[in-house]
Amino acid sequence: MAEDSPFTVDADWLEQRLGQPGLSIVDASWYLPAQKRDARKEYDAAHIPGAVFLDHDAVSDRNSPLPHTLAAPRDFAQYVGSMGISADDTIVVYDGPGFFSAPRAWWMFRVMGVFQTYILDGGFDHWKAAGRPVTAEPTKTAPGIFHADFDAARVASLADMRRMVASGESQIADARSPGRFAGAEPEPRAGVRAGHMPGAHNVPYNRLSENGMLLPKSTLREVIEDAGIDLSKPVVTSCGSGITAAVITLALETLGHTDNRLYDGSWTEWGGLADTPVVTGKER
Repeated sequence: MAEDSPFTVDADWLEQRLGQPGLSIVDASWYLPAQKRDARKEYDAAHIPGAVFLDHDAVSDRNSPLPHTLAAPRDFAQYVGSMGISADDTIVVYDGPGFFSAPRAWWMFRVMGVFQTYILDGGFDHWKAAGRPVTAEPTKTAPGIFHADFDAARVASLADMRRMVASGESQIADARSPGRFAGAEPEPRAGVRAGHMPGAHNVPYNRLSENGMLLPKSTLREVIEDAGIDLSKPVVTSCGSGITAAVITLALETLGHTDNRLYDGSWTEWGGLADTPVVTGKER
């Protein structure tokens, strides 16, 4: 395992175990349109041998008008089971840059009861640059049965967020950029207001890693506490659509903070409603 986090593995660890039974490798790459990267095409062109591709849109709740909403446990189990993944497997997820969308997959597997799930430190971009093995060959898998053990307490709903914002009972950590958080930059999705929830703290996801590597624990603690988060109290993580909020969740869990939830609707839901309070400017 990677040295400083119980939830990451390094490239050496993974390369030494390629092809071992009971190991599932998942390419969980996903990108915003502005990043101009096509995750599926990149996977088809080159991926870690044995990796399967997780489509964040396909594994989401298709009945929800919101993007990437967590699928019902039965639907999630059916999707990942069709990929040949078992809840008994050791699962390693990765994305291109390292800590963008992979933590969302890590969080989904864990909230569905699979705790032996890890993230590849450095991501595929680092893996490929180091000359480690890649292939364009489709990964052959046999569909299996995945048993989900869903922990609903780790997911915050809109009703939960309304109550928390009104009462201030839980800290909110927003993973979006400072510009989006302050309302100085427009939201990428039409019809979504700019700004943030009253009382929220800005913890930009990209400040929690460097060169594709998760920051050491001491630095993670410093970044989170400097943002105004008290690690002795409950935290709810949020972002634009529930993807990068999981980067903060990963950092919190790495620091031993377990009293946290992820707001799945995130800013797309909150900022897209007419009756939710929104503030702009830097947090006080």
